[in-house]
Formats: sequence, C-alpha cells, structure tokens
Amino acid sequence: MDETTLSVAGQISDEHRELLDQVLDKWSLLILDRLCERPRRFNELRRAIPAVSQKSLTTALRRLERNGMVTRVVIETRPIAVEYRISDLGQTLQDLIDSLLAWTSAHLGDVNLAREQFDAEHDSATGLRS
Repeated sequence: MDETTLSVAGQISDEHRELLDQVLDKWSLLILDRLCERPRRFNELRRAIPAVSQKSLTTALRRLERNGMVTRVVIETRPIAVEYRISDLGQTLQDLIDSLLAWTSAHLGDVNLAREQFDAEHDSATGLRS
C-alpha cells in the first residue's frame, strides 16, 4: 500500500474523500437503500426514487457498479432485462445507511431549528428578507 492510501487517525485522505463523495451522494444513498431491500430493474428504481432523472440514475448506478457496491445482472428473457443487485461489499453499508437515516429522522427538527435561527440572524444582519 503506498503512502497516498494511508489515512492518519482523524484525517481523511483524498482517496477516502473521493470514495465517500461517490457513496454518500444523495442518489447513491437512496439507490443502495432500495437495493438492500431487494434486486430491482432500472425502471423499478426510477419508480422507487421518483425525483431522480434517468441520466442521474444511470450515472449513479455505473459509479456504484465501478466501486463494487452494485452488481448489474443481465437476465436472459425476451426481451433481455437488466437487474441491479446490492453486492456483498455494498451490503456492508446497510447498517451505516440505516444509521444515517435514523440520525436524520431523530435530528431533523434540531437541524431545521438551527437553520431558522441562522437565517434569522444573518437576514437581520444583512437587512435581507426571505
């Protein structure tokens, strides 16, 4: 392992940051969460995540497949179908994803309150109104 892949305790290397950016972006989290439930075809994923565009879903799936989190399986039917499945490596993220979602649910009210206070202070300081 070369020096660029080593992480000093409490620090995030460029490689770590890049991987976290790719796995924790908004679409990847939702895709991984849905695929942990069960394998899905592309259009099933689009229906399960209605806000995602076809292009964004395709890009995120390719990125997750490249990083080993998702497996693309061609099903020999007529017409040929493609199914996406969580890989063994991707499955190791399920507890983390569940924890992030639980944290978000538990603290969303606190975050919204902090945002409102911040906006009120900064809007009054600059004379801006929302």
